Amino acid sequence: MPATVSSWLSRLGKTIREFTVAQRTIAIIGIAVVVLGIAALTAWASKPSYTPLFSGLAAADANTIVEQLRTDGVPYELTNGGGTILVPEENVYDQRLKAASAGMPSSSTGGYSLLDDMGVTSSEFQQSVTYKRALEGELANTIEALDGVKTASVRLAIPEQTVFVSEKGEPTASVFVDTERTTLGADQVQAIVHLTSASIDGMKPENVAVIDAAGTVLSAVGVGATGSADKQASDYEERVRASVQTMLDRVVGPGNSSVVVAADMNYESAERVEETFTTPDGAPALNESTQTEEYEGSGGGAAGVLGPDNIAVPGDAAGDGTFTSESETKNNALNKVTETRAIPAGAINRQTVSVALDADAAGALNLANIEGLVTTAAGINAERGDEVTVELVPFNTAGAQAAAEALAAAQAAEEAARQAELIRTAIITAGIVLLVIIALLVYARWSRRQNREPVDLGELQDFQPEIEAPQELQLKPVIVPEPIPVTGPLTTALELTGPPELSDEQKDMNRKRAEIDALAAQEPDKTADFLRSLMDEKQNA
Repeated sequence: MPATVSSWLSRLGKTIREFTVAQRTIAIIGIAVVVLGIAALTAWASKPSYTPLFSGLAAADANTIVEQLRTDGVPYELTNGGGTILVPEENVYDQRLKAASAGMPSSSTGGYSLLDDMGVTSSEFQQSVTYKRALEGELANTIEALDGVKTASVRLAIPEQTVFVSEKGEPTASVFVDTERTTLGADQVQAIVHLTSASIDGMKPENVAVIDAAGTVLSAVGVGATGSADKQASDYEERVRASVQTMLDRVVGPGNSSVVVAADMNYESAERVEETFTTPDGAPALNESTQTEEYEGSGGGAAGVLGPDNIAVPGDAAGDGTFTSESETKNNALNKVTETRAIPAGAINRQTVSVALDADAAGALNLANIEGLVTTAAGINAERGDEVTVELVPFNTAGAQAAAEALAAAQAAEEAARQAELIRTAIITAGIVLLVIIALLVYARWSRRQNREPVDLGELQDFQPEIEAPQELQLKPVIVPEPIPVTGPLTTALELTGPPELSDEQKDMNRKRAEIDALAAQEPDKTADFLRSLMDEKQNA
């Protein structure tokens, strides 16, 4: 291993050993986050881009196509319960061509292609059934193209055209859809209904039934896409309640009123036919006939009145026998109006509106005025038997207080969760930032050491600092104890001491130390770099 790399690794290990426990923990967390991020990025970048090969497949077709992909060694993924097969984008077109050459997918509704296989010997019944199947297949394929529809199936009930019936039945259709989401929207249901009804001659939109995979009736026959009678009643009640509640919130304030609407709906549908005849003014008669009879004679016994048992009773013999009869027949023109009316289910038989007002908030209001406003806003019809009830009652505020406390607690919990998320994010961010700072510091120290200039030892040897010469002799006073009587003359004793005897090696070491001290005093930066280089060389050795 090169000396530079080993030196850098040793300094890095020394720096890490100097970390505290908290610094080591944060560094480990930061390194783990960086490693996981790099691994996730690498996995995402190396994963091929998948695109749908086929969607809405039957189980048999999906199995056959998967076997073909396994044979060719093409990776794949199954989604939507096995109905959709995903393959890498670069293999899509090749696999589609191979599947088409093998006649896959085979389970399809056919459409108008069914008519291509009909022979000249087909009966009228076969032709009729095949044509209806073709229409059903084309409608199903078109409905499946809608956003959110995974699978669709259409069944048509078209009455047979014949001259032996006086009234012709109306065609109906039923559409079954399997959706990718929970249910279809009202606009999509309307689109399916009108698409189906417009494709069949004589079919009305209200004669199309739409049912989803959950068994929900989205459009009922005779009602249309607005739903069943129960749904219509619920929608009507909610619409009236919302309009009345909005008005009362402006009058008594929000939360000070409660509105309940009950509507009795007619669940029966019927068809009513009315014929009206009127005589036109000034119109001539269509035909007219007049018959006149006259008789003259002398009369006689033969002419008389009939008696009991149709026996002629002789009359007056003196009659002259004259008889006159006249009749007139006239056929006038008449205006005839025939009206056929279809009465769908959902007509309102009767509705009631109940309004409760908070006595504390609406004590000064006139109940008659409130009742009149509610009557007008709800469309009350007295002839139909509709009723409106408005009462002042004290409201129970315990539930409102509990709801307010629950709302405050939920808001506090949400705020605490938000703060915890912010703290967690801040800790992770701080760990990553600290890791980056540590890496920058280590790199800065390594870069600074790499940029140091080597010091020539000859400069230190040639450098002759000014050093004061040591004194040859030093006087050391000797402490003299209390005077001691002596017989001779009194003198002061001085001990003369000289420098200790040093070896040549020690003298050379002292000289070098003196030179280094002088250099450190005059050029401290250069001296520090020189000492660091000596330490690095010693560690590498």
